[in-house]
Amino acid sequence: MSKMTTWIGAGALSLMASGAMAADDVTLQLKWVTQAQFAGYYVALDQGFYEAEGLNVTIKPGGPDIAPTQVLAGGGADVTVEWMPAALAAREKGLPMVNIAQPFKSSGMMLTCRKDAGVATTDDFAGKTLGVWFFGNEFPFLSWMGKLGLATDGSEGGVEVLKQGFNVDPILNGQAACVSTMTYNEYWQVIDAGLTPDDLVTFKYEDQGVATLEDGLYVLEENLSDPAFEDKMVRFVRASMQGWKWAEENPEDAAMIVLDNDETGAQTEAHQVRMMGEIAKLTAGSDGSLDPADYERTVASLLSGGSDPVITKAPEGAWTHAVTDKALK
Repeated sequence: MSKMTTWIGAGALSLMASGAMAADDVTLQLKWVTQAQFAGYYVALDQGFYEAEGLNVTIKPGGPDIAPTQVLAGGGADVTVEWMPAALAAREKGLPMVNIAQPFKSSGMMLTCRKDAGVATTDDFAGKTLGVWFFGNEFPFLSWMGKLGLATDGSEGGVEVLKQGFNVDPILNGQAACVSTMTYNEYWQVIDAGLTPDDLVTFKYEDQGVATLEDGLYVLEENLSDPAFEDKMVRFVRASMQGWKWAEENPEDAAMIVLDNDETGAQTEAHQVRMMGEIAKLTAGSDGSLDPADYERTVASLLSGGSDPVITKAPEGAWTHAVTDKALK
């Protein structure tokens, strides 16, 4: 029996068991706005996978003014999508976030640079202005620069860090030699703006050996001590992974489901279909359970940030297989 069949069967059994009982409420906070980056959750909602698990799921989009860690801390969500660097940094500062599932196997983060700005290799970064996202997204970048021995405080011989907005304007108007991009989103904004792949050189964090885990599912540690909450998360993860695998196999349909849920109307069909194709490359190879080796690589990267590492010691209790062991069996 395939794992997909197991998920479907488990969902059907859960529905029969719940009968006429009221569905359990679950609120999911996304890391960013409604887009194919989160297709698996919208698919699970649209296709009835959550309903089959006896769940009433509310999906809350993120945005430039929304910090998932703060929403989780304030009780505004039961579970949130977050990048591991931000989650581990928050944990070290006293917010006990725990990774319960890891739908994304690979990192989509890149630094995209203009060749005519004099960048061909990482050796050319010194003295250049590099656009960097903050609000927790800067941590992988800072670890990378630390590994390269490049200061990020504006001192001579280092790099000039430009706090990049959530757009690619700095590389278009000459403000920065390089900007932060994701393989599934901002890189294509640069291309759509008129630059060609031949005009650019990209540095994938995966290729640089500093990739950190992105788009995991996190809850507060104290909540996991409640068996009822853990059971909800088991059902939520099972249905979510069913949604993700459906999205991988049906990328165009998944993109349309995302568009149906975009209340802002800001997304376009062409962009979301392309994004879903790229996202499927990042979720491929994951059954939802966290690979301990990927976790250790992330921690090692964050600890290697030179004189100002993202985290100062290896975390304890930052992830668990308790949920996925039950959800995916």
